[in-house]
Amino acid sequence: MVPDFEAKLNEYARLLVEVGLNVQPGQTPCIESLVEFAQLTRMCVSACYDRGARDVVVNYTDDVITRESFLRADSAVFSEYPSYQKARFDWMLEHKCPRLSLAGSDPELLKGVDPDRIQARRRASGPPTRPYFDALTANRFQWCVGSYPTLAWAEKVFPDKKGEAAMDALWEAIFSVCRITGDGKGVERWKEHVAATARRAKLLNDYNFASLRYANSLGTDLTITLPENHVWAGGSDFTPAGTEFVANIPTEEIFTAPRWDGVNGRVYAALPLAMDGNLVKDFYLDFQDGRIVNVHAGQGGEFLTRAIDTDEGSHYLGEVALVPYDSPIRNTGLLFYETLFDENASCHLAFGDAYPSCVKGGEDMDEEAQKAAGLNHSNTHVDFMVGTPDLSIVGTAHDGREIPVFVNGNFAF
Repeated sequence: MVPDFEAKLNEYARLLVEVGLNVQPGQTPCIESLVEFAQLTRMCVSACYDRGARDVVVNYTDDVITRESFLRADSAVFSEYPSYQKARFDWMLEHKCPRLSLAGSDPELLKGVDPDRIQARRRASGPPTRPYFDALTANRFQWCVGSYPTLAWAEKVFPDKKGEAAMDALWEAIFSVCRITGDGKGVERWKEHVAATARRAKLLNDYNFASLRYANSLGTDLTITLPENHVWAGGSDFTPAGTEFVANIPTEEIFTAPRWDGVNGRVYAALPLAMDGNLVKDFYLDFQDGRIVNVHAGQGGEFLTRAIDTDEGSHYLGEVALVPYDSPIRNTGLLFYETLFDENASCHLAFGDAYPSCVKGGEDMDEEAQKAAGLNHSNTHVDFMVGTPDLSIVGTAHDGREIPVFVNGNFAF
């Protein structure tokens, strides 16, 4: 058992609620969780009420049942989206409920499932839930993604360990990268980290680059044009009412949106990408005028291609994120098989939807205006890692000056 586990778990729950969601008196937070995560979920519920929540709504799911459904339900089910599910999202949107999602599914949960079923589910669920997730990505209410280990996940990350030993090892890794020690000061440490990240984001905004050029020894040679009024964000975000929150715990990234039609060249992935229970390895993408025009992978390329073919917008980038190679998560030496962690191990890009807040005034624009401002739209958002120890990123200012942003995988400033 992890030393001081109860104290660390309670400190983690407080971090998710007080810093991640920053629950305000009178709000009704909603928690999305697996049934296995009940211990942490209950602690988070208590922490929400301690913050003055009006009520707390919990939606439990079960990975075993989810897999059974994908394997055995009638095929027509995956092209439908139940009205009661849409009503739930509509209600949460109406009440602007802060949303806490606890991630930690089995990385191989959907291994062996017919990919057409997975694709059909994505396409069917996209339009009915789009208003809710548009509001979420526009930061209309607080949201946060945290994590909780499952046995299958722990044994995937630590293949040399089994059972409790694997779970303990993954818990220790999670606590470490989330700055949890059991001394009750995780909230304070996290606030210091958020402030430091915000200071670096301000430097990037002051530079106001026209474009970024990526290069490394893998063969990456990619130029990314940035929207004229782009905004770099990192550490925390704010709702229109001015409530600060942290969308991902842990987070090491500073991110913005590329111009959807302004990406050209080739980029190589630096780490494998876990997709629907399958690994995509040794892959690169070619871009022309923003669009992915070629996909090559040494393993699992068919799963990557299907994700890129989700809709028209999934053929374009929606996010560019800067993460130093010398980051707490990368320094663990672990592949977590979970985007929440792996995306914070190195610089990454994402194809699919962009965050409206990455352009000045983007939250108040309609979809047509957002696209004109450079933002991409899609029903998916898939992060993949591109940071390496020798990654170079050079920013070009609007006056033509070239300024090093990354040198040898880390920030140059």
